Amino acid sequence: MKKIEAHKSKKAMALEGSESPLTSNITAFALKAKVIYPINQKFRPLADGSSNPSLHENPKQAVLPNQVVEASTSSSLGSLSQGDKEDCSSSTTIHSATSDDRFQARTFLKVTCFPEVLTCESFDVKLCLYSLLLKDLLFLDVELRKEKYMMVIQVLRVYLTEFYLKKKINEESYQKILLKQETDFDELQKQLNSRLQSTEAMGTQNSEYQTLDDLERKEREYSEHIIDNMEAFWKQTDEAQQFVLDQAKCSSAKARKIIMNLTDKMIVVEELLSESQDLQSMDIPERLFNWELMVKMVDSVKSRIEEESKCRFNAMSNILDHLTIKSSLSVRQKEDLLAELHKAFWEQVTHYKNECVRQAKDLIMKQLACRASKIEELKQGQENEQSYLLNKDLQVGDLHEFLQAYHELLEKQRQTQWNLEEVDNRESTEAVVDLHKELYVRSSHALEELVKELFLQNLPRITGLSLRDCELLKEEWQENLVLQLEKVGSYRQQHWKLFQEQMQQEKQLWAKEYALSAVMQKRLSEKHEKIIQGVLNQLGGLSEESTNYILRKHRLLLCSVLRRLSLRNVAMATLTHMRMSRKKNLLQELREQHVLQKSSSHCSDERQWQFQKTMESHILEEEEKLEEETQQTRSEFHHQFVTEIQEALQLMQQHVEQGIGQTLLQHARQEATKQSSEDREDLKERLTESAVESVYVTISGVNRVVQSYYQQIGKIMGDYEDKKLQQLKSLLERSENHRLKRKHEENEWTLKEKPNEGTLDISSAVPQRMLLQQKRFLAQFDMQQQARLKSLKQRILALHHLETEVENQLKQAEQDFITEVAGLARVPLPVHKQPLNRTTQSGKKSKIKMKNAQSQGKEDPADCHEKDQAPDRQNAGSLRNKPEST
Repeated sequence: MKKIEAHKSKKAMALEGSESPLTSNITAFALKAKVIYPINQKFRPLADGSSNPSLHENPKQAVLPNQVVEASTSSSLGSLSQGDKEDCSSSTTIHSATSDDRFQARTFLKVTCFPEVLTCESFDVKLCLYSLLLKDLLFLDVELRKEKYMMVIQVLRVYLTEFYLKKKINEESYQKILLKQETDFDELQKQLNSRLQSTEAMGTQNSEYQTLDDLERKEREYSEHIIDNMEAFWKQTDEAQQFVLDQAKCSSAKARKIIMNLTDKMIVVEELLSESQDLQSMDIPERLFNWELMVKMVDSVKSRIEEESKCRFNAMSNILDHLTIKSSLSVRQKEDLLAELHKAFWEQVTHYKNECVRQAKDLIMKQLACRASKIEELKQGQENEQSYLLNKDLQVGDLHEFLQAYHELLEKQRQTQWNLEEVDNRESTEAVVDLHKELYVRSSHALEELVKELFLQNLPRITGLSLRDCELLKEEWQENLVLQLEKVGSYRQQHWKLFQEQMQQEKQLWAKEYALSAVMQKRLSEKHEKIIQGVLNQLGGLSEESTNYILRKHRLLLCSVLRRLSLRNVAMATLTHMRMSRKKNLLQELREQHVLQKSSSHCSDERQWQFQKTMESHILEEEEKLEEETQQTRSEFHHQFVTEIQEALQLMQQHVEQGIGQTLLQHARQEATKQSSEDREDLKERLTESAVESVYVTISGVNRVVQSYYQQIGKIMGDYEDKKLQQLKSLLERSENHRLKRKHEENEWTLKEKPNEGTLDISSAVPQRMLLQQKRFLAQFDMQQQARLKSLKQRILALHHLETEVENQLKQAEQDFITEVAGLARVPLPVHKQPLNRTTQSGKKSKIKMKNAQSQGKEDPADCHEKDQAPDRQNAGSLRNKPEST
């Protein structure tokens, strides 16, 4: 048996002599044991967390529920390391239609905040961070929409308050109108939230994971819902404005002025929101870079124990190789020792990783619970600040300052919440890093104990070496370990440098995206402003006021559309980065591997130099293909974006066309009213001339018509005074009855309180009695004030109704006078619809309707009398003075 064993050892030594004394044994052991450890740093952990067992085999790995099988960079790098044995163009590794489809369908974890990303797999981190960025964009859009709704309601509230103070609407109408507008806008927001929630609920069955296809579909549906909501908001705003003006019964000129002012205020709101959105959307990618930096810090600490275990294992392998060469250890013994050490190392590394994940999740859950309480407390204070500002008494002239102050307040509150979250993110990252460092110290100590046991117990027993010799071997191993750790530190620095370069490239890409978005918005704005200006020039005939209103309305809608499309453009750029993230990661792996191999070898031979050149050309080729596919992906999203732009602009165009149509209709009505008024003045002039020239007009006839006209006016004014006195008497009687009733109630209340006063102690009787009297006095004062206010409102409404009735009766009397003068002069009058029903000769008054769409200036009867009495100069003088007194 000894001879057979010696023969095997000699044969093994002969085989080892034909190969590299260091690498061949490790390679043979790796092929036999199928263990994972670096051999000349030819393979490293990949972006998806997988590795290859050796340089020469690529076995299939188990597929996790949230992973897909895809080609790794290690296989391509392995093919490159074979020199001219294989084709070095591994383009199918990165650029493959099959892998793209699998990547689109690959699930990754749903996260709601950044600390949850710290426990994700390395391959999912980038996708999770991009999904967080999309959530921030959606959150920003929701917050700005809420702010706009609140500003619109507040502007309407201020105008309603002004109408109420001017007695154009009563208190009941004021409350109903305000409640209706708030309810309508709340309903609009609820409909949008319901649609967004239904869209969020669709997709994968597993609520914890999502795919890139699901995310792209959700973003597309989000955009459709928000555009529909934007159109509904336009309609709701127009309806609210018209409803408020109808209830206030404003004249057409006053209504146009108010609508113009409301449009200006809405433009101010949109400009404030656009400026805020641009600044905050540009800050969001910066947050993404900070997140990636913090994730990199955690990954760097997490990977230290694995790298250290590899270095310890390699150093031990070198020591055992040296003992094997010196025949102090057989190949079989060496393999057994390495297998046992490898198993112990990776059990410890696995335990370390599991503990990191478990304890990190517990730590993050505690951090998130603390964050939730902080945000809840912060929001409570912010709501109080908003309520204080919204409840201030405002005038129409204070609206601009209010809008600016309210926007600055919300901007400050949002920034405060973001700062709180960022501070919490840093604290969570630092806590996780400290946890990993603590676990690293424990695991490193455990690895040290395993090595110590091997040197001081196993080797002396197996090799027969003395304890002193084993201690010397341990010192040699320690020196070798220090060298390898220094090399790993150098690799780590180079890797960090490559990461920083990649971050700079990402920042440049985002800056380019924002520049293109700004150019697009400017061109769209200029183009559509020219279009609307050309349309107005072709129409012609519109007043300057109407033209300005249409231009401002168009500007308001265009600002709203461009603000939405700007945010959508950022979301599409994010989706583009997400779709290309896998290939970017794989290409980054190639770059890192190339840099590490270039730094580890000095290209001493032609073959190594040729390998480096081949790898450089391969990386350049992959970069070109990646750039081409990125442009194709961007073009695909751009076509989708153009479709959404056309849809939004089409809705805006329809809304503007409706506004132009309404403006043209109002303009036509104004022209018709103006023409009718001019025709009436022409009729009076012609009637005066005809009466002067007519031979049928006599002094007696004129006196009879004038006296009848004055009698009718006197009767109208007398009836008006009688009705006014009657109304006042009725109001006074009501007030007196109310006062007597209130006094009776006070007496009853006093009689009820007297028995209670006797039960009070002497010491507390006087203060209690004073307090009761004070409460009673305040209650009486409030009741009196409310009663007086109600009485005044009733009096004003009654007088307003009487004035309107008298005004219509005077206009009717004037029309009757003109008709009688025309009949006296035998001048035909043009046939037109009478604005009012004539009264009968028996004295019955017809009902006077208060709806007069066109307000005409009240005609002074004295003017008509003066013109009609031109033939008789003496009567003309007396008639000119008499109506003035009337």
